[in-house]
Amino acid sequence: MSLFKSPSFKYTKNLLIGLGASVVMIGALGKINSEPWGGPAITAGLVVEAFLFAMLGILGPEKDYYWEKLYPGLDQYGSHIAPLTAGEVKGAPRALDGELVENKLGGMLSELQNMSKSLGSLKALQEVDFSETSQQLKTMHNFYTKMSDAMKNLNDTVEDTKVYKDQMVSLNKNLSSLNSVYGNVLNAFVVKQ
Repeated sequence: MSLFKSPSFKYTKNLLIGLGASVVMIGALGKINSEPWGGPAITAGLVVEAFLFAMLGILGPEKDYYWEKLYPGLDQYGSHIAPLTAGEVKGAPRALDGELVENKLGGMLSELQNMSKSLGSLKALQEVDFSETSQQLKTMHNFYTKMSDAMKNLNDTVEDTKVYKDQMVSLNKNLSSLNSVYGNVLNAFVVKQ
């Protein structure tokens, strides 16, 4: 029975099933198209398939165990995996440590709780009503537009104030000159009398 469980037998069995099915299909195509080789091809394919199906029925299905999931590298020839009864494998604990497992599960639980809180926050954000946000944005835009206009007007007023100040300085100089001329005229008039 060990021959039937070997990987090479399983591969050969699957190869023959596939090839037999392809010969049956090609023979059926030849038969449909009335080719002279269609009859013998379909007969040969069906005989191979019948033999394989009979063999599969006699052997019966076998349970497949996926030990390579428990022992990575098991399906690779020449891998160095110690049997369970041997000592410790390098870098791996021999038995499950209850405290280590409990700590790992506790850490996973706290991470799941944090994720739950985060998802709750996202759900709360999803339920926020943003329907009035557009109106609020328009109001803020109007406010900033009016503020910008006021700043322009204020800037224009500052410029006007500078011009006014320059004119006042010029007027003050002119008045000072006029006062000195008027003072000279008065002194000249008083002296002549």
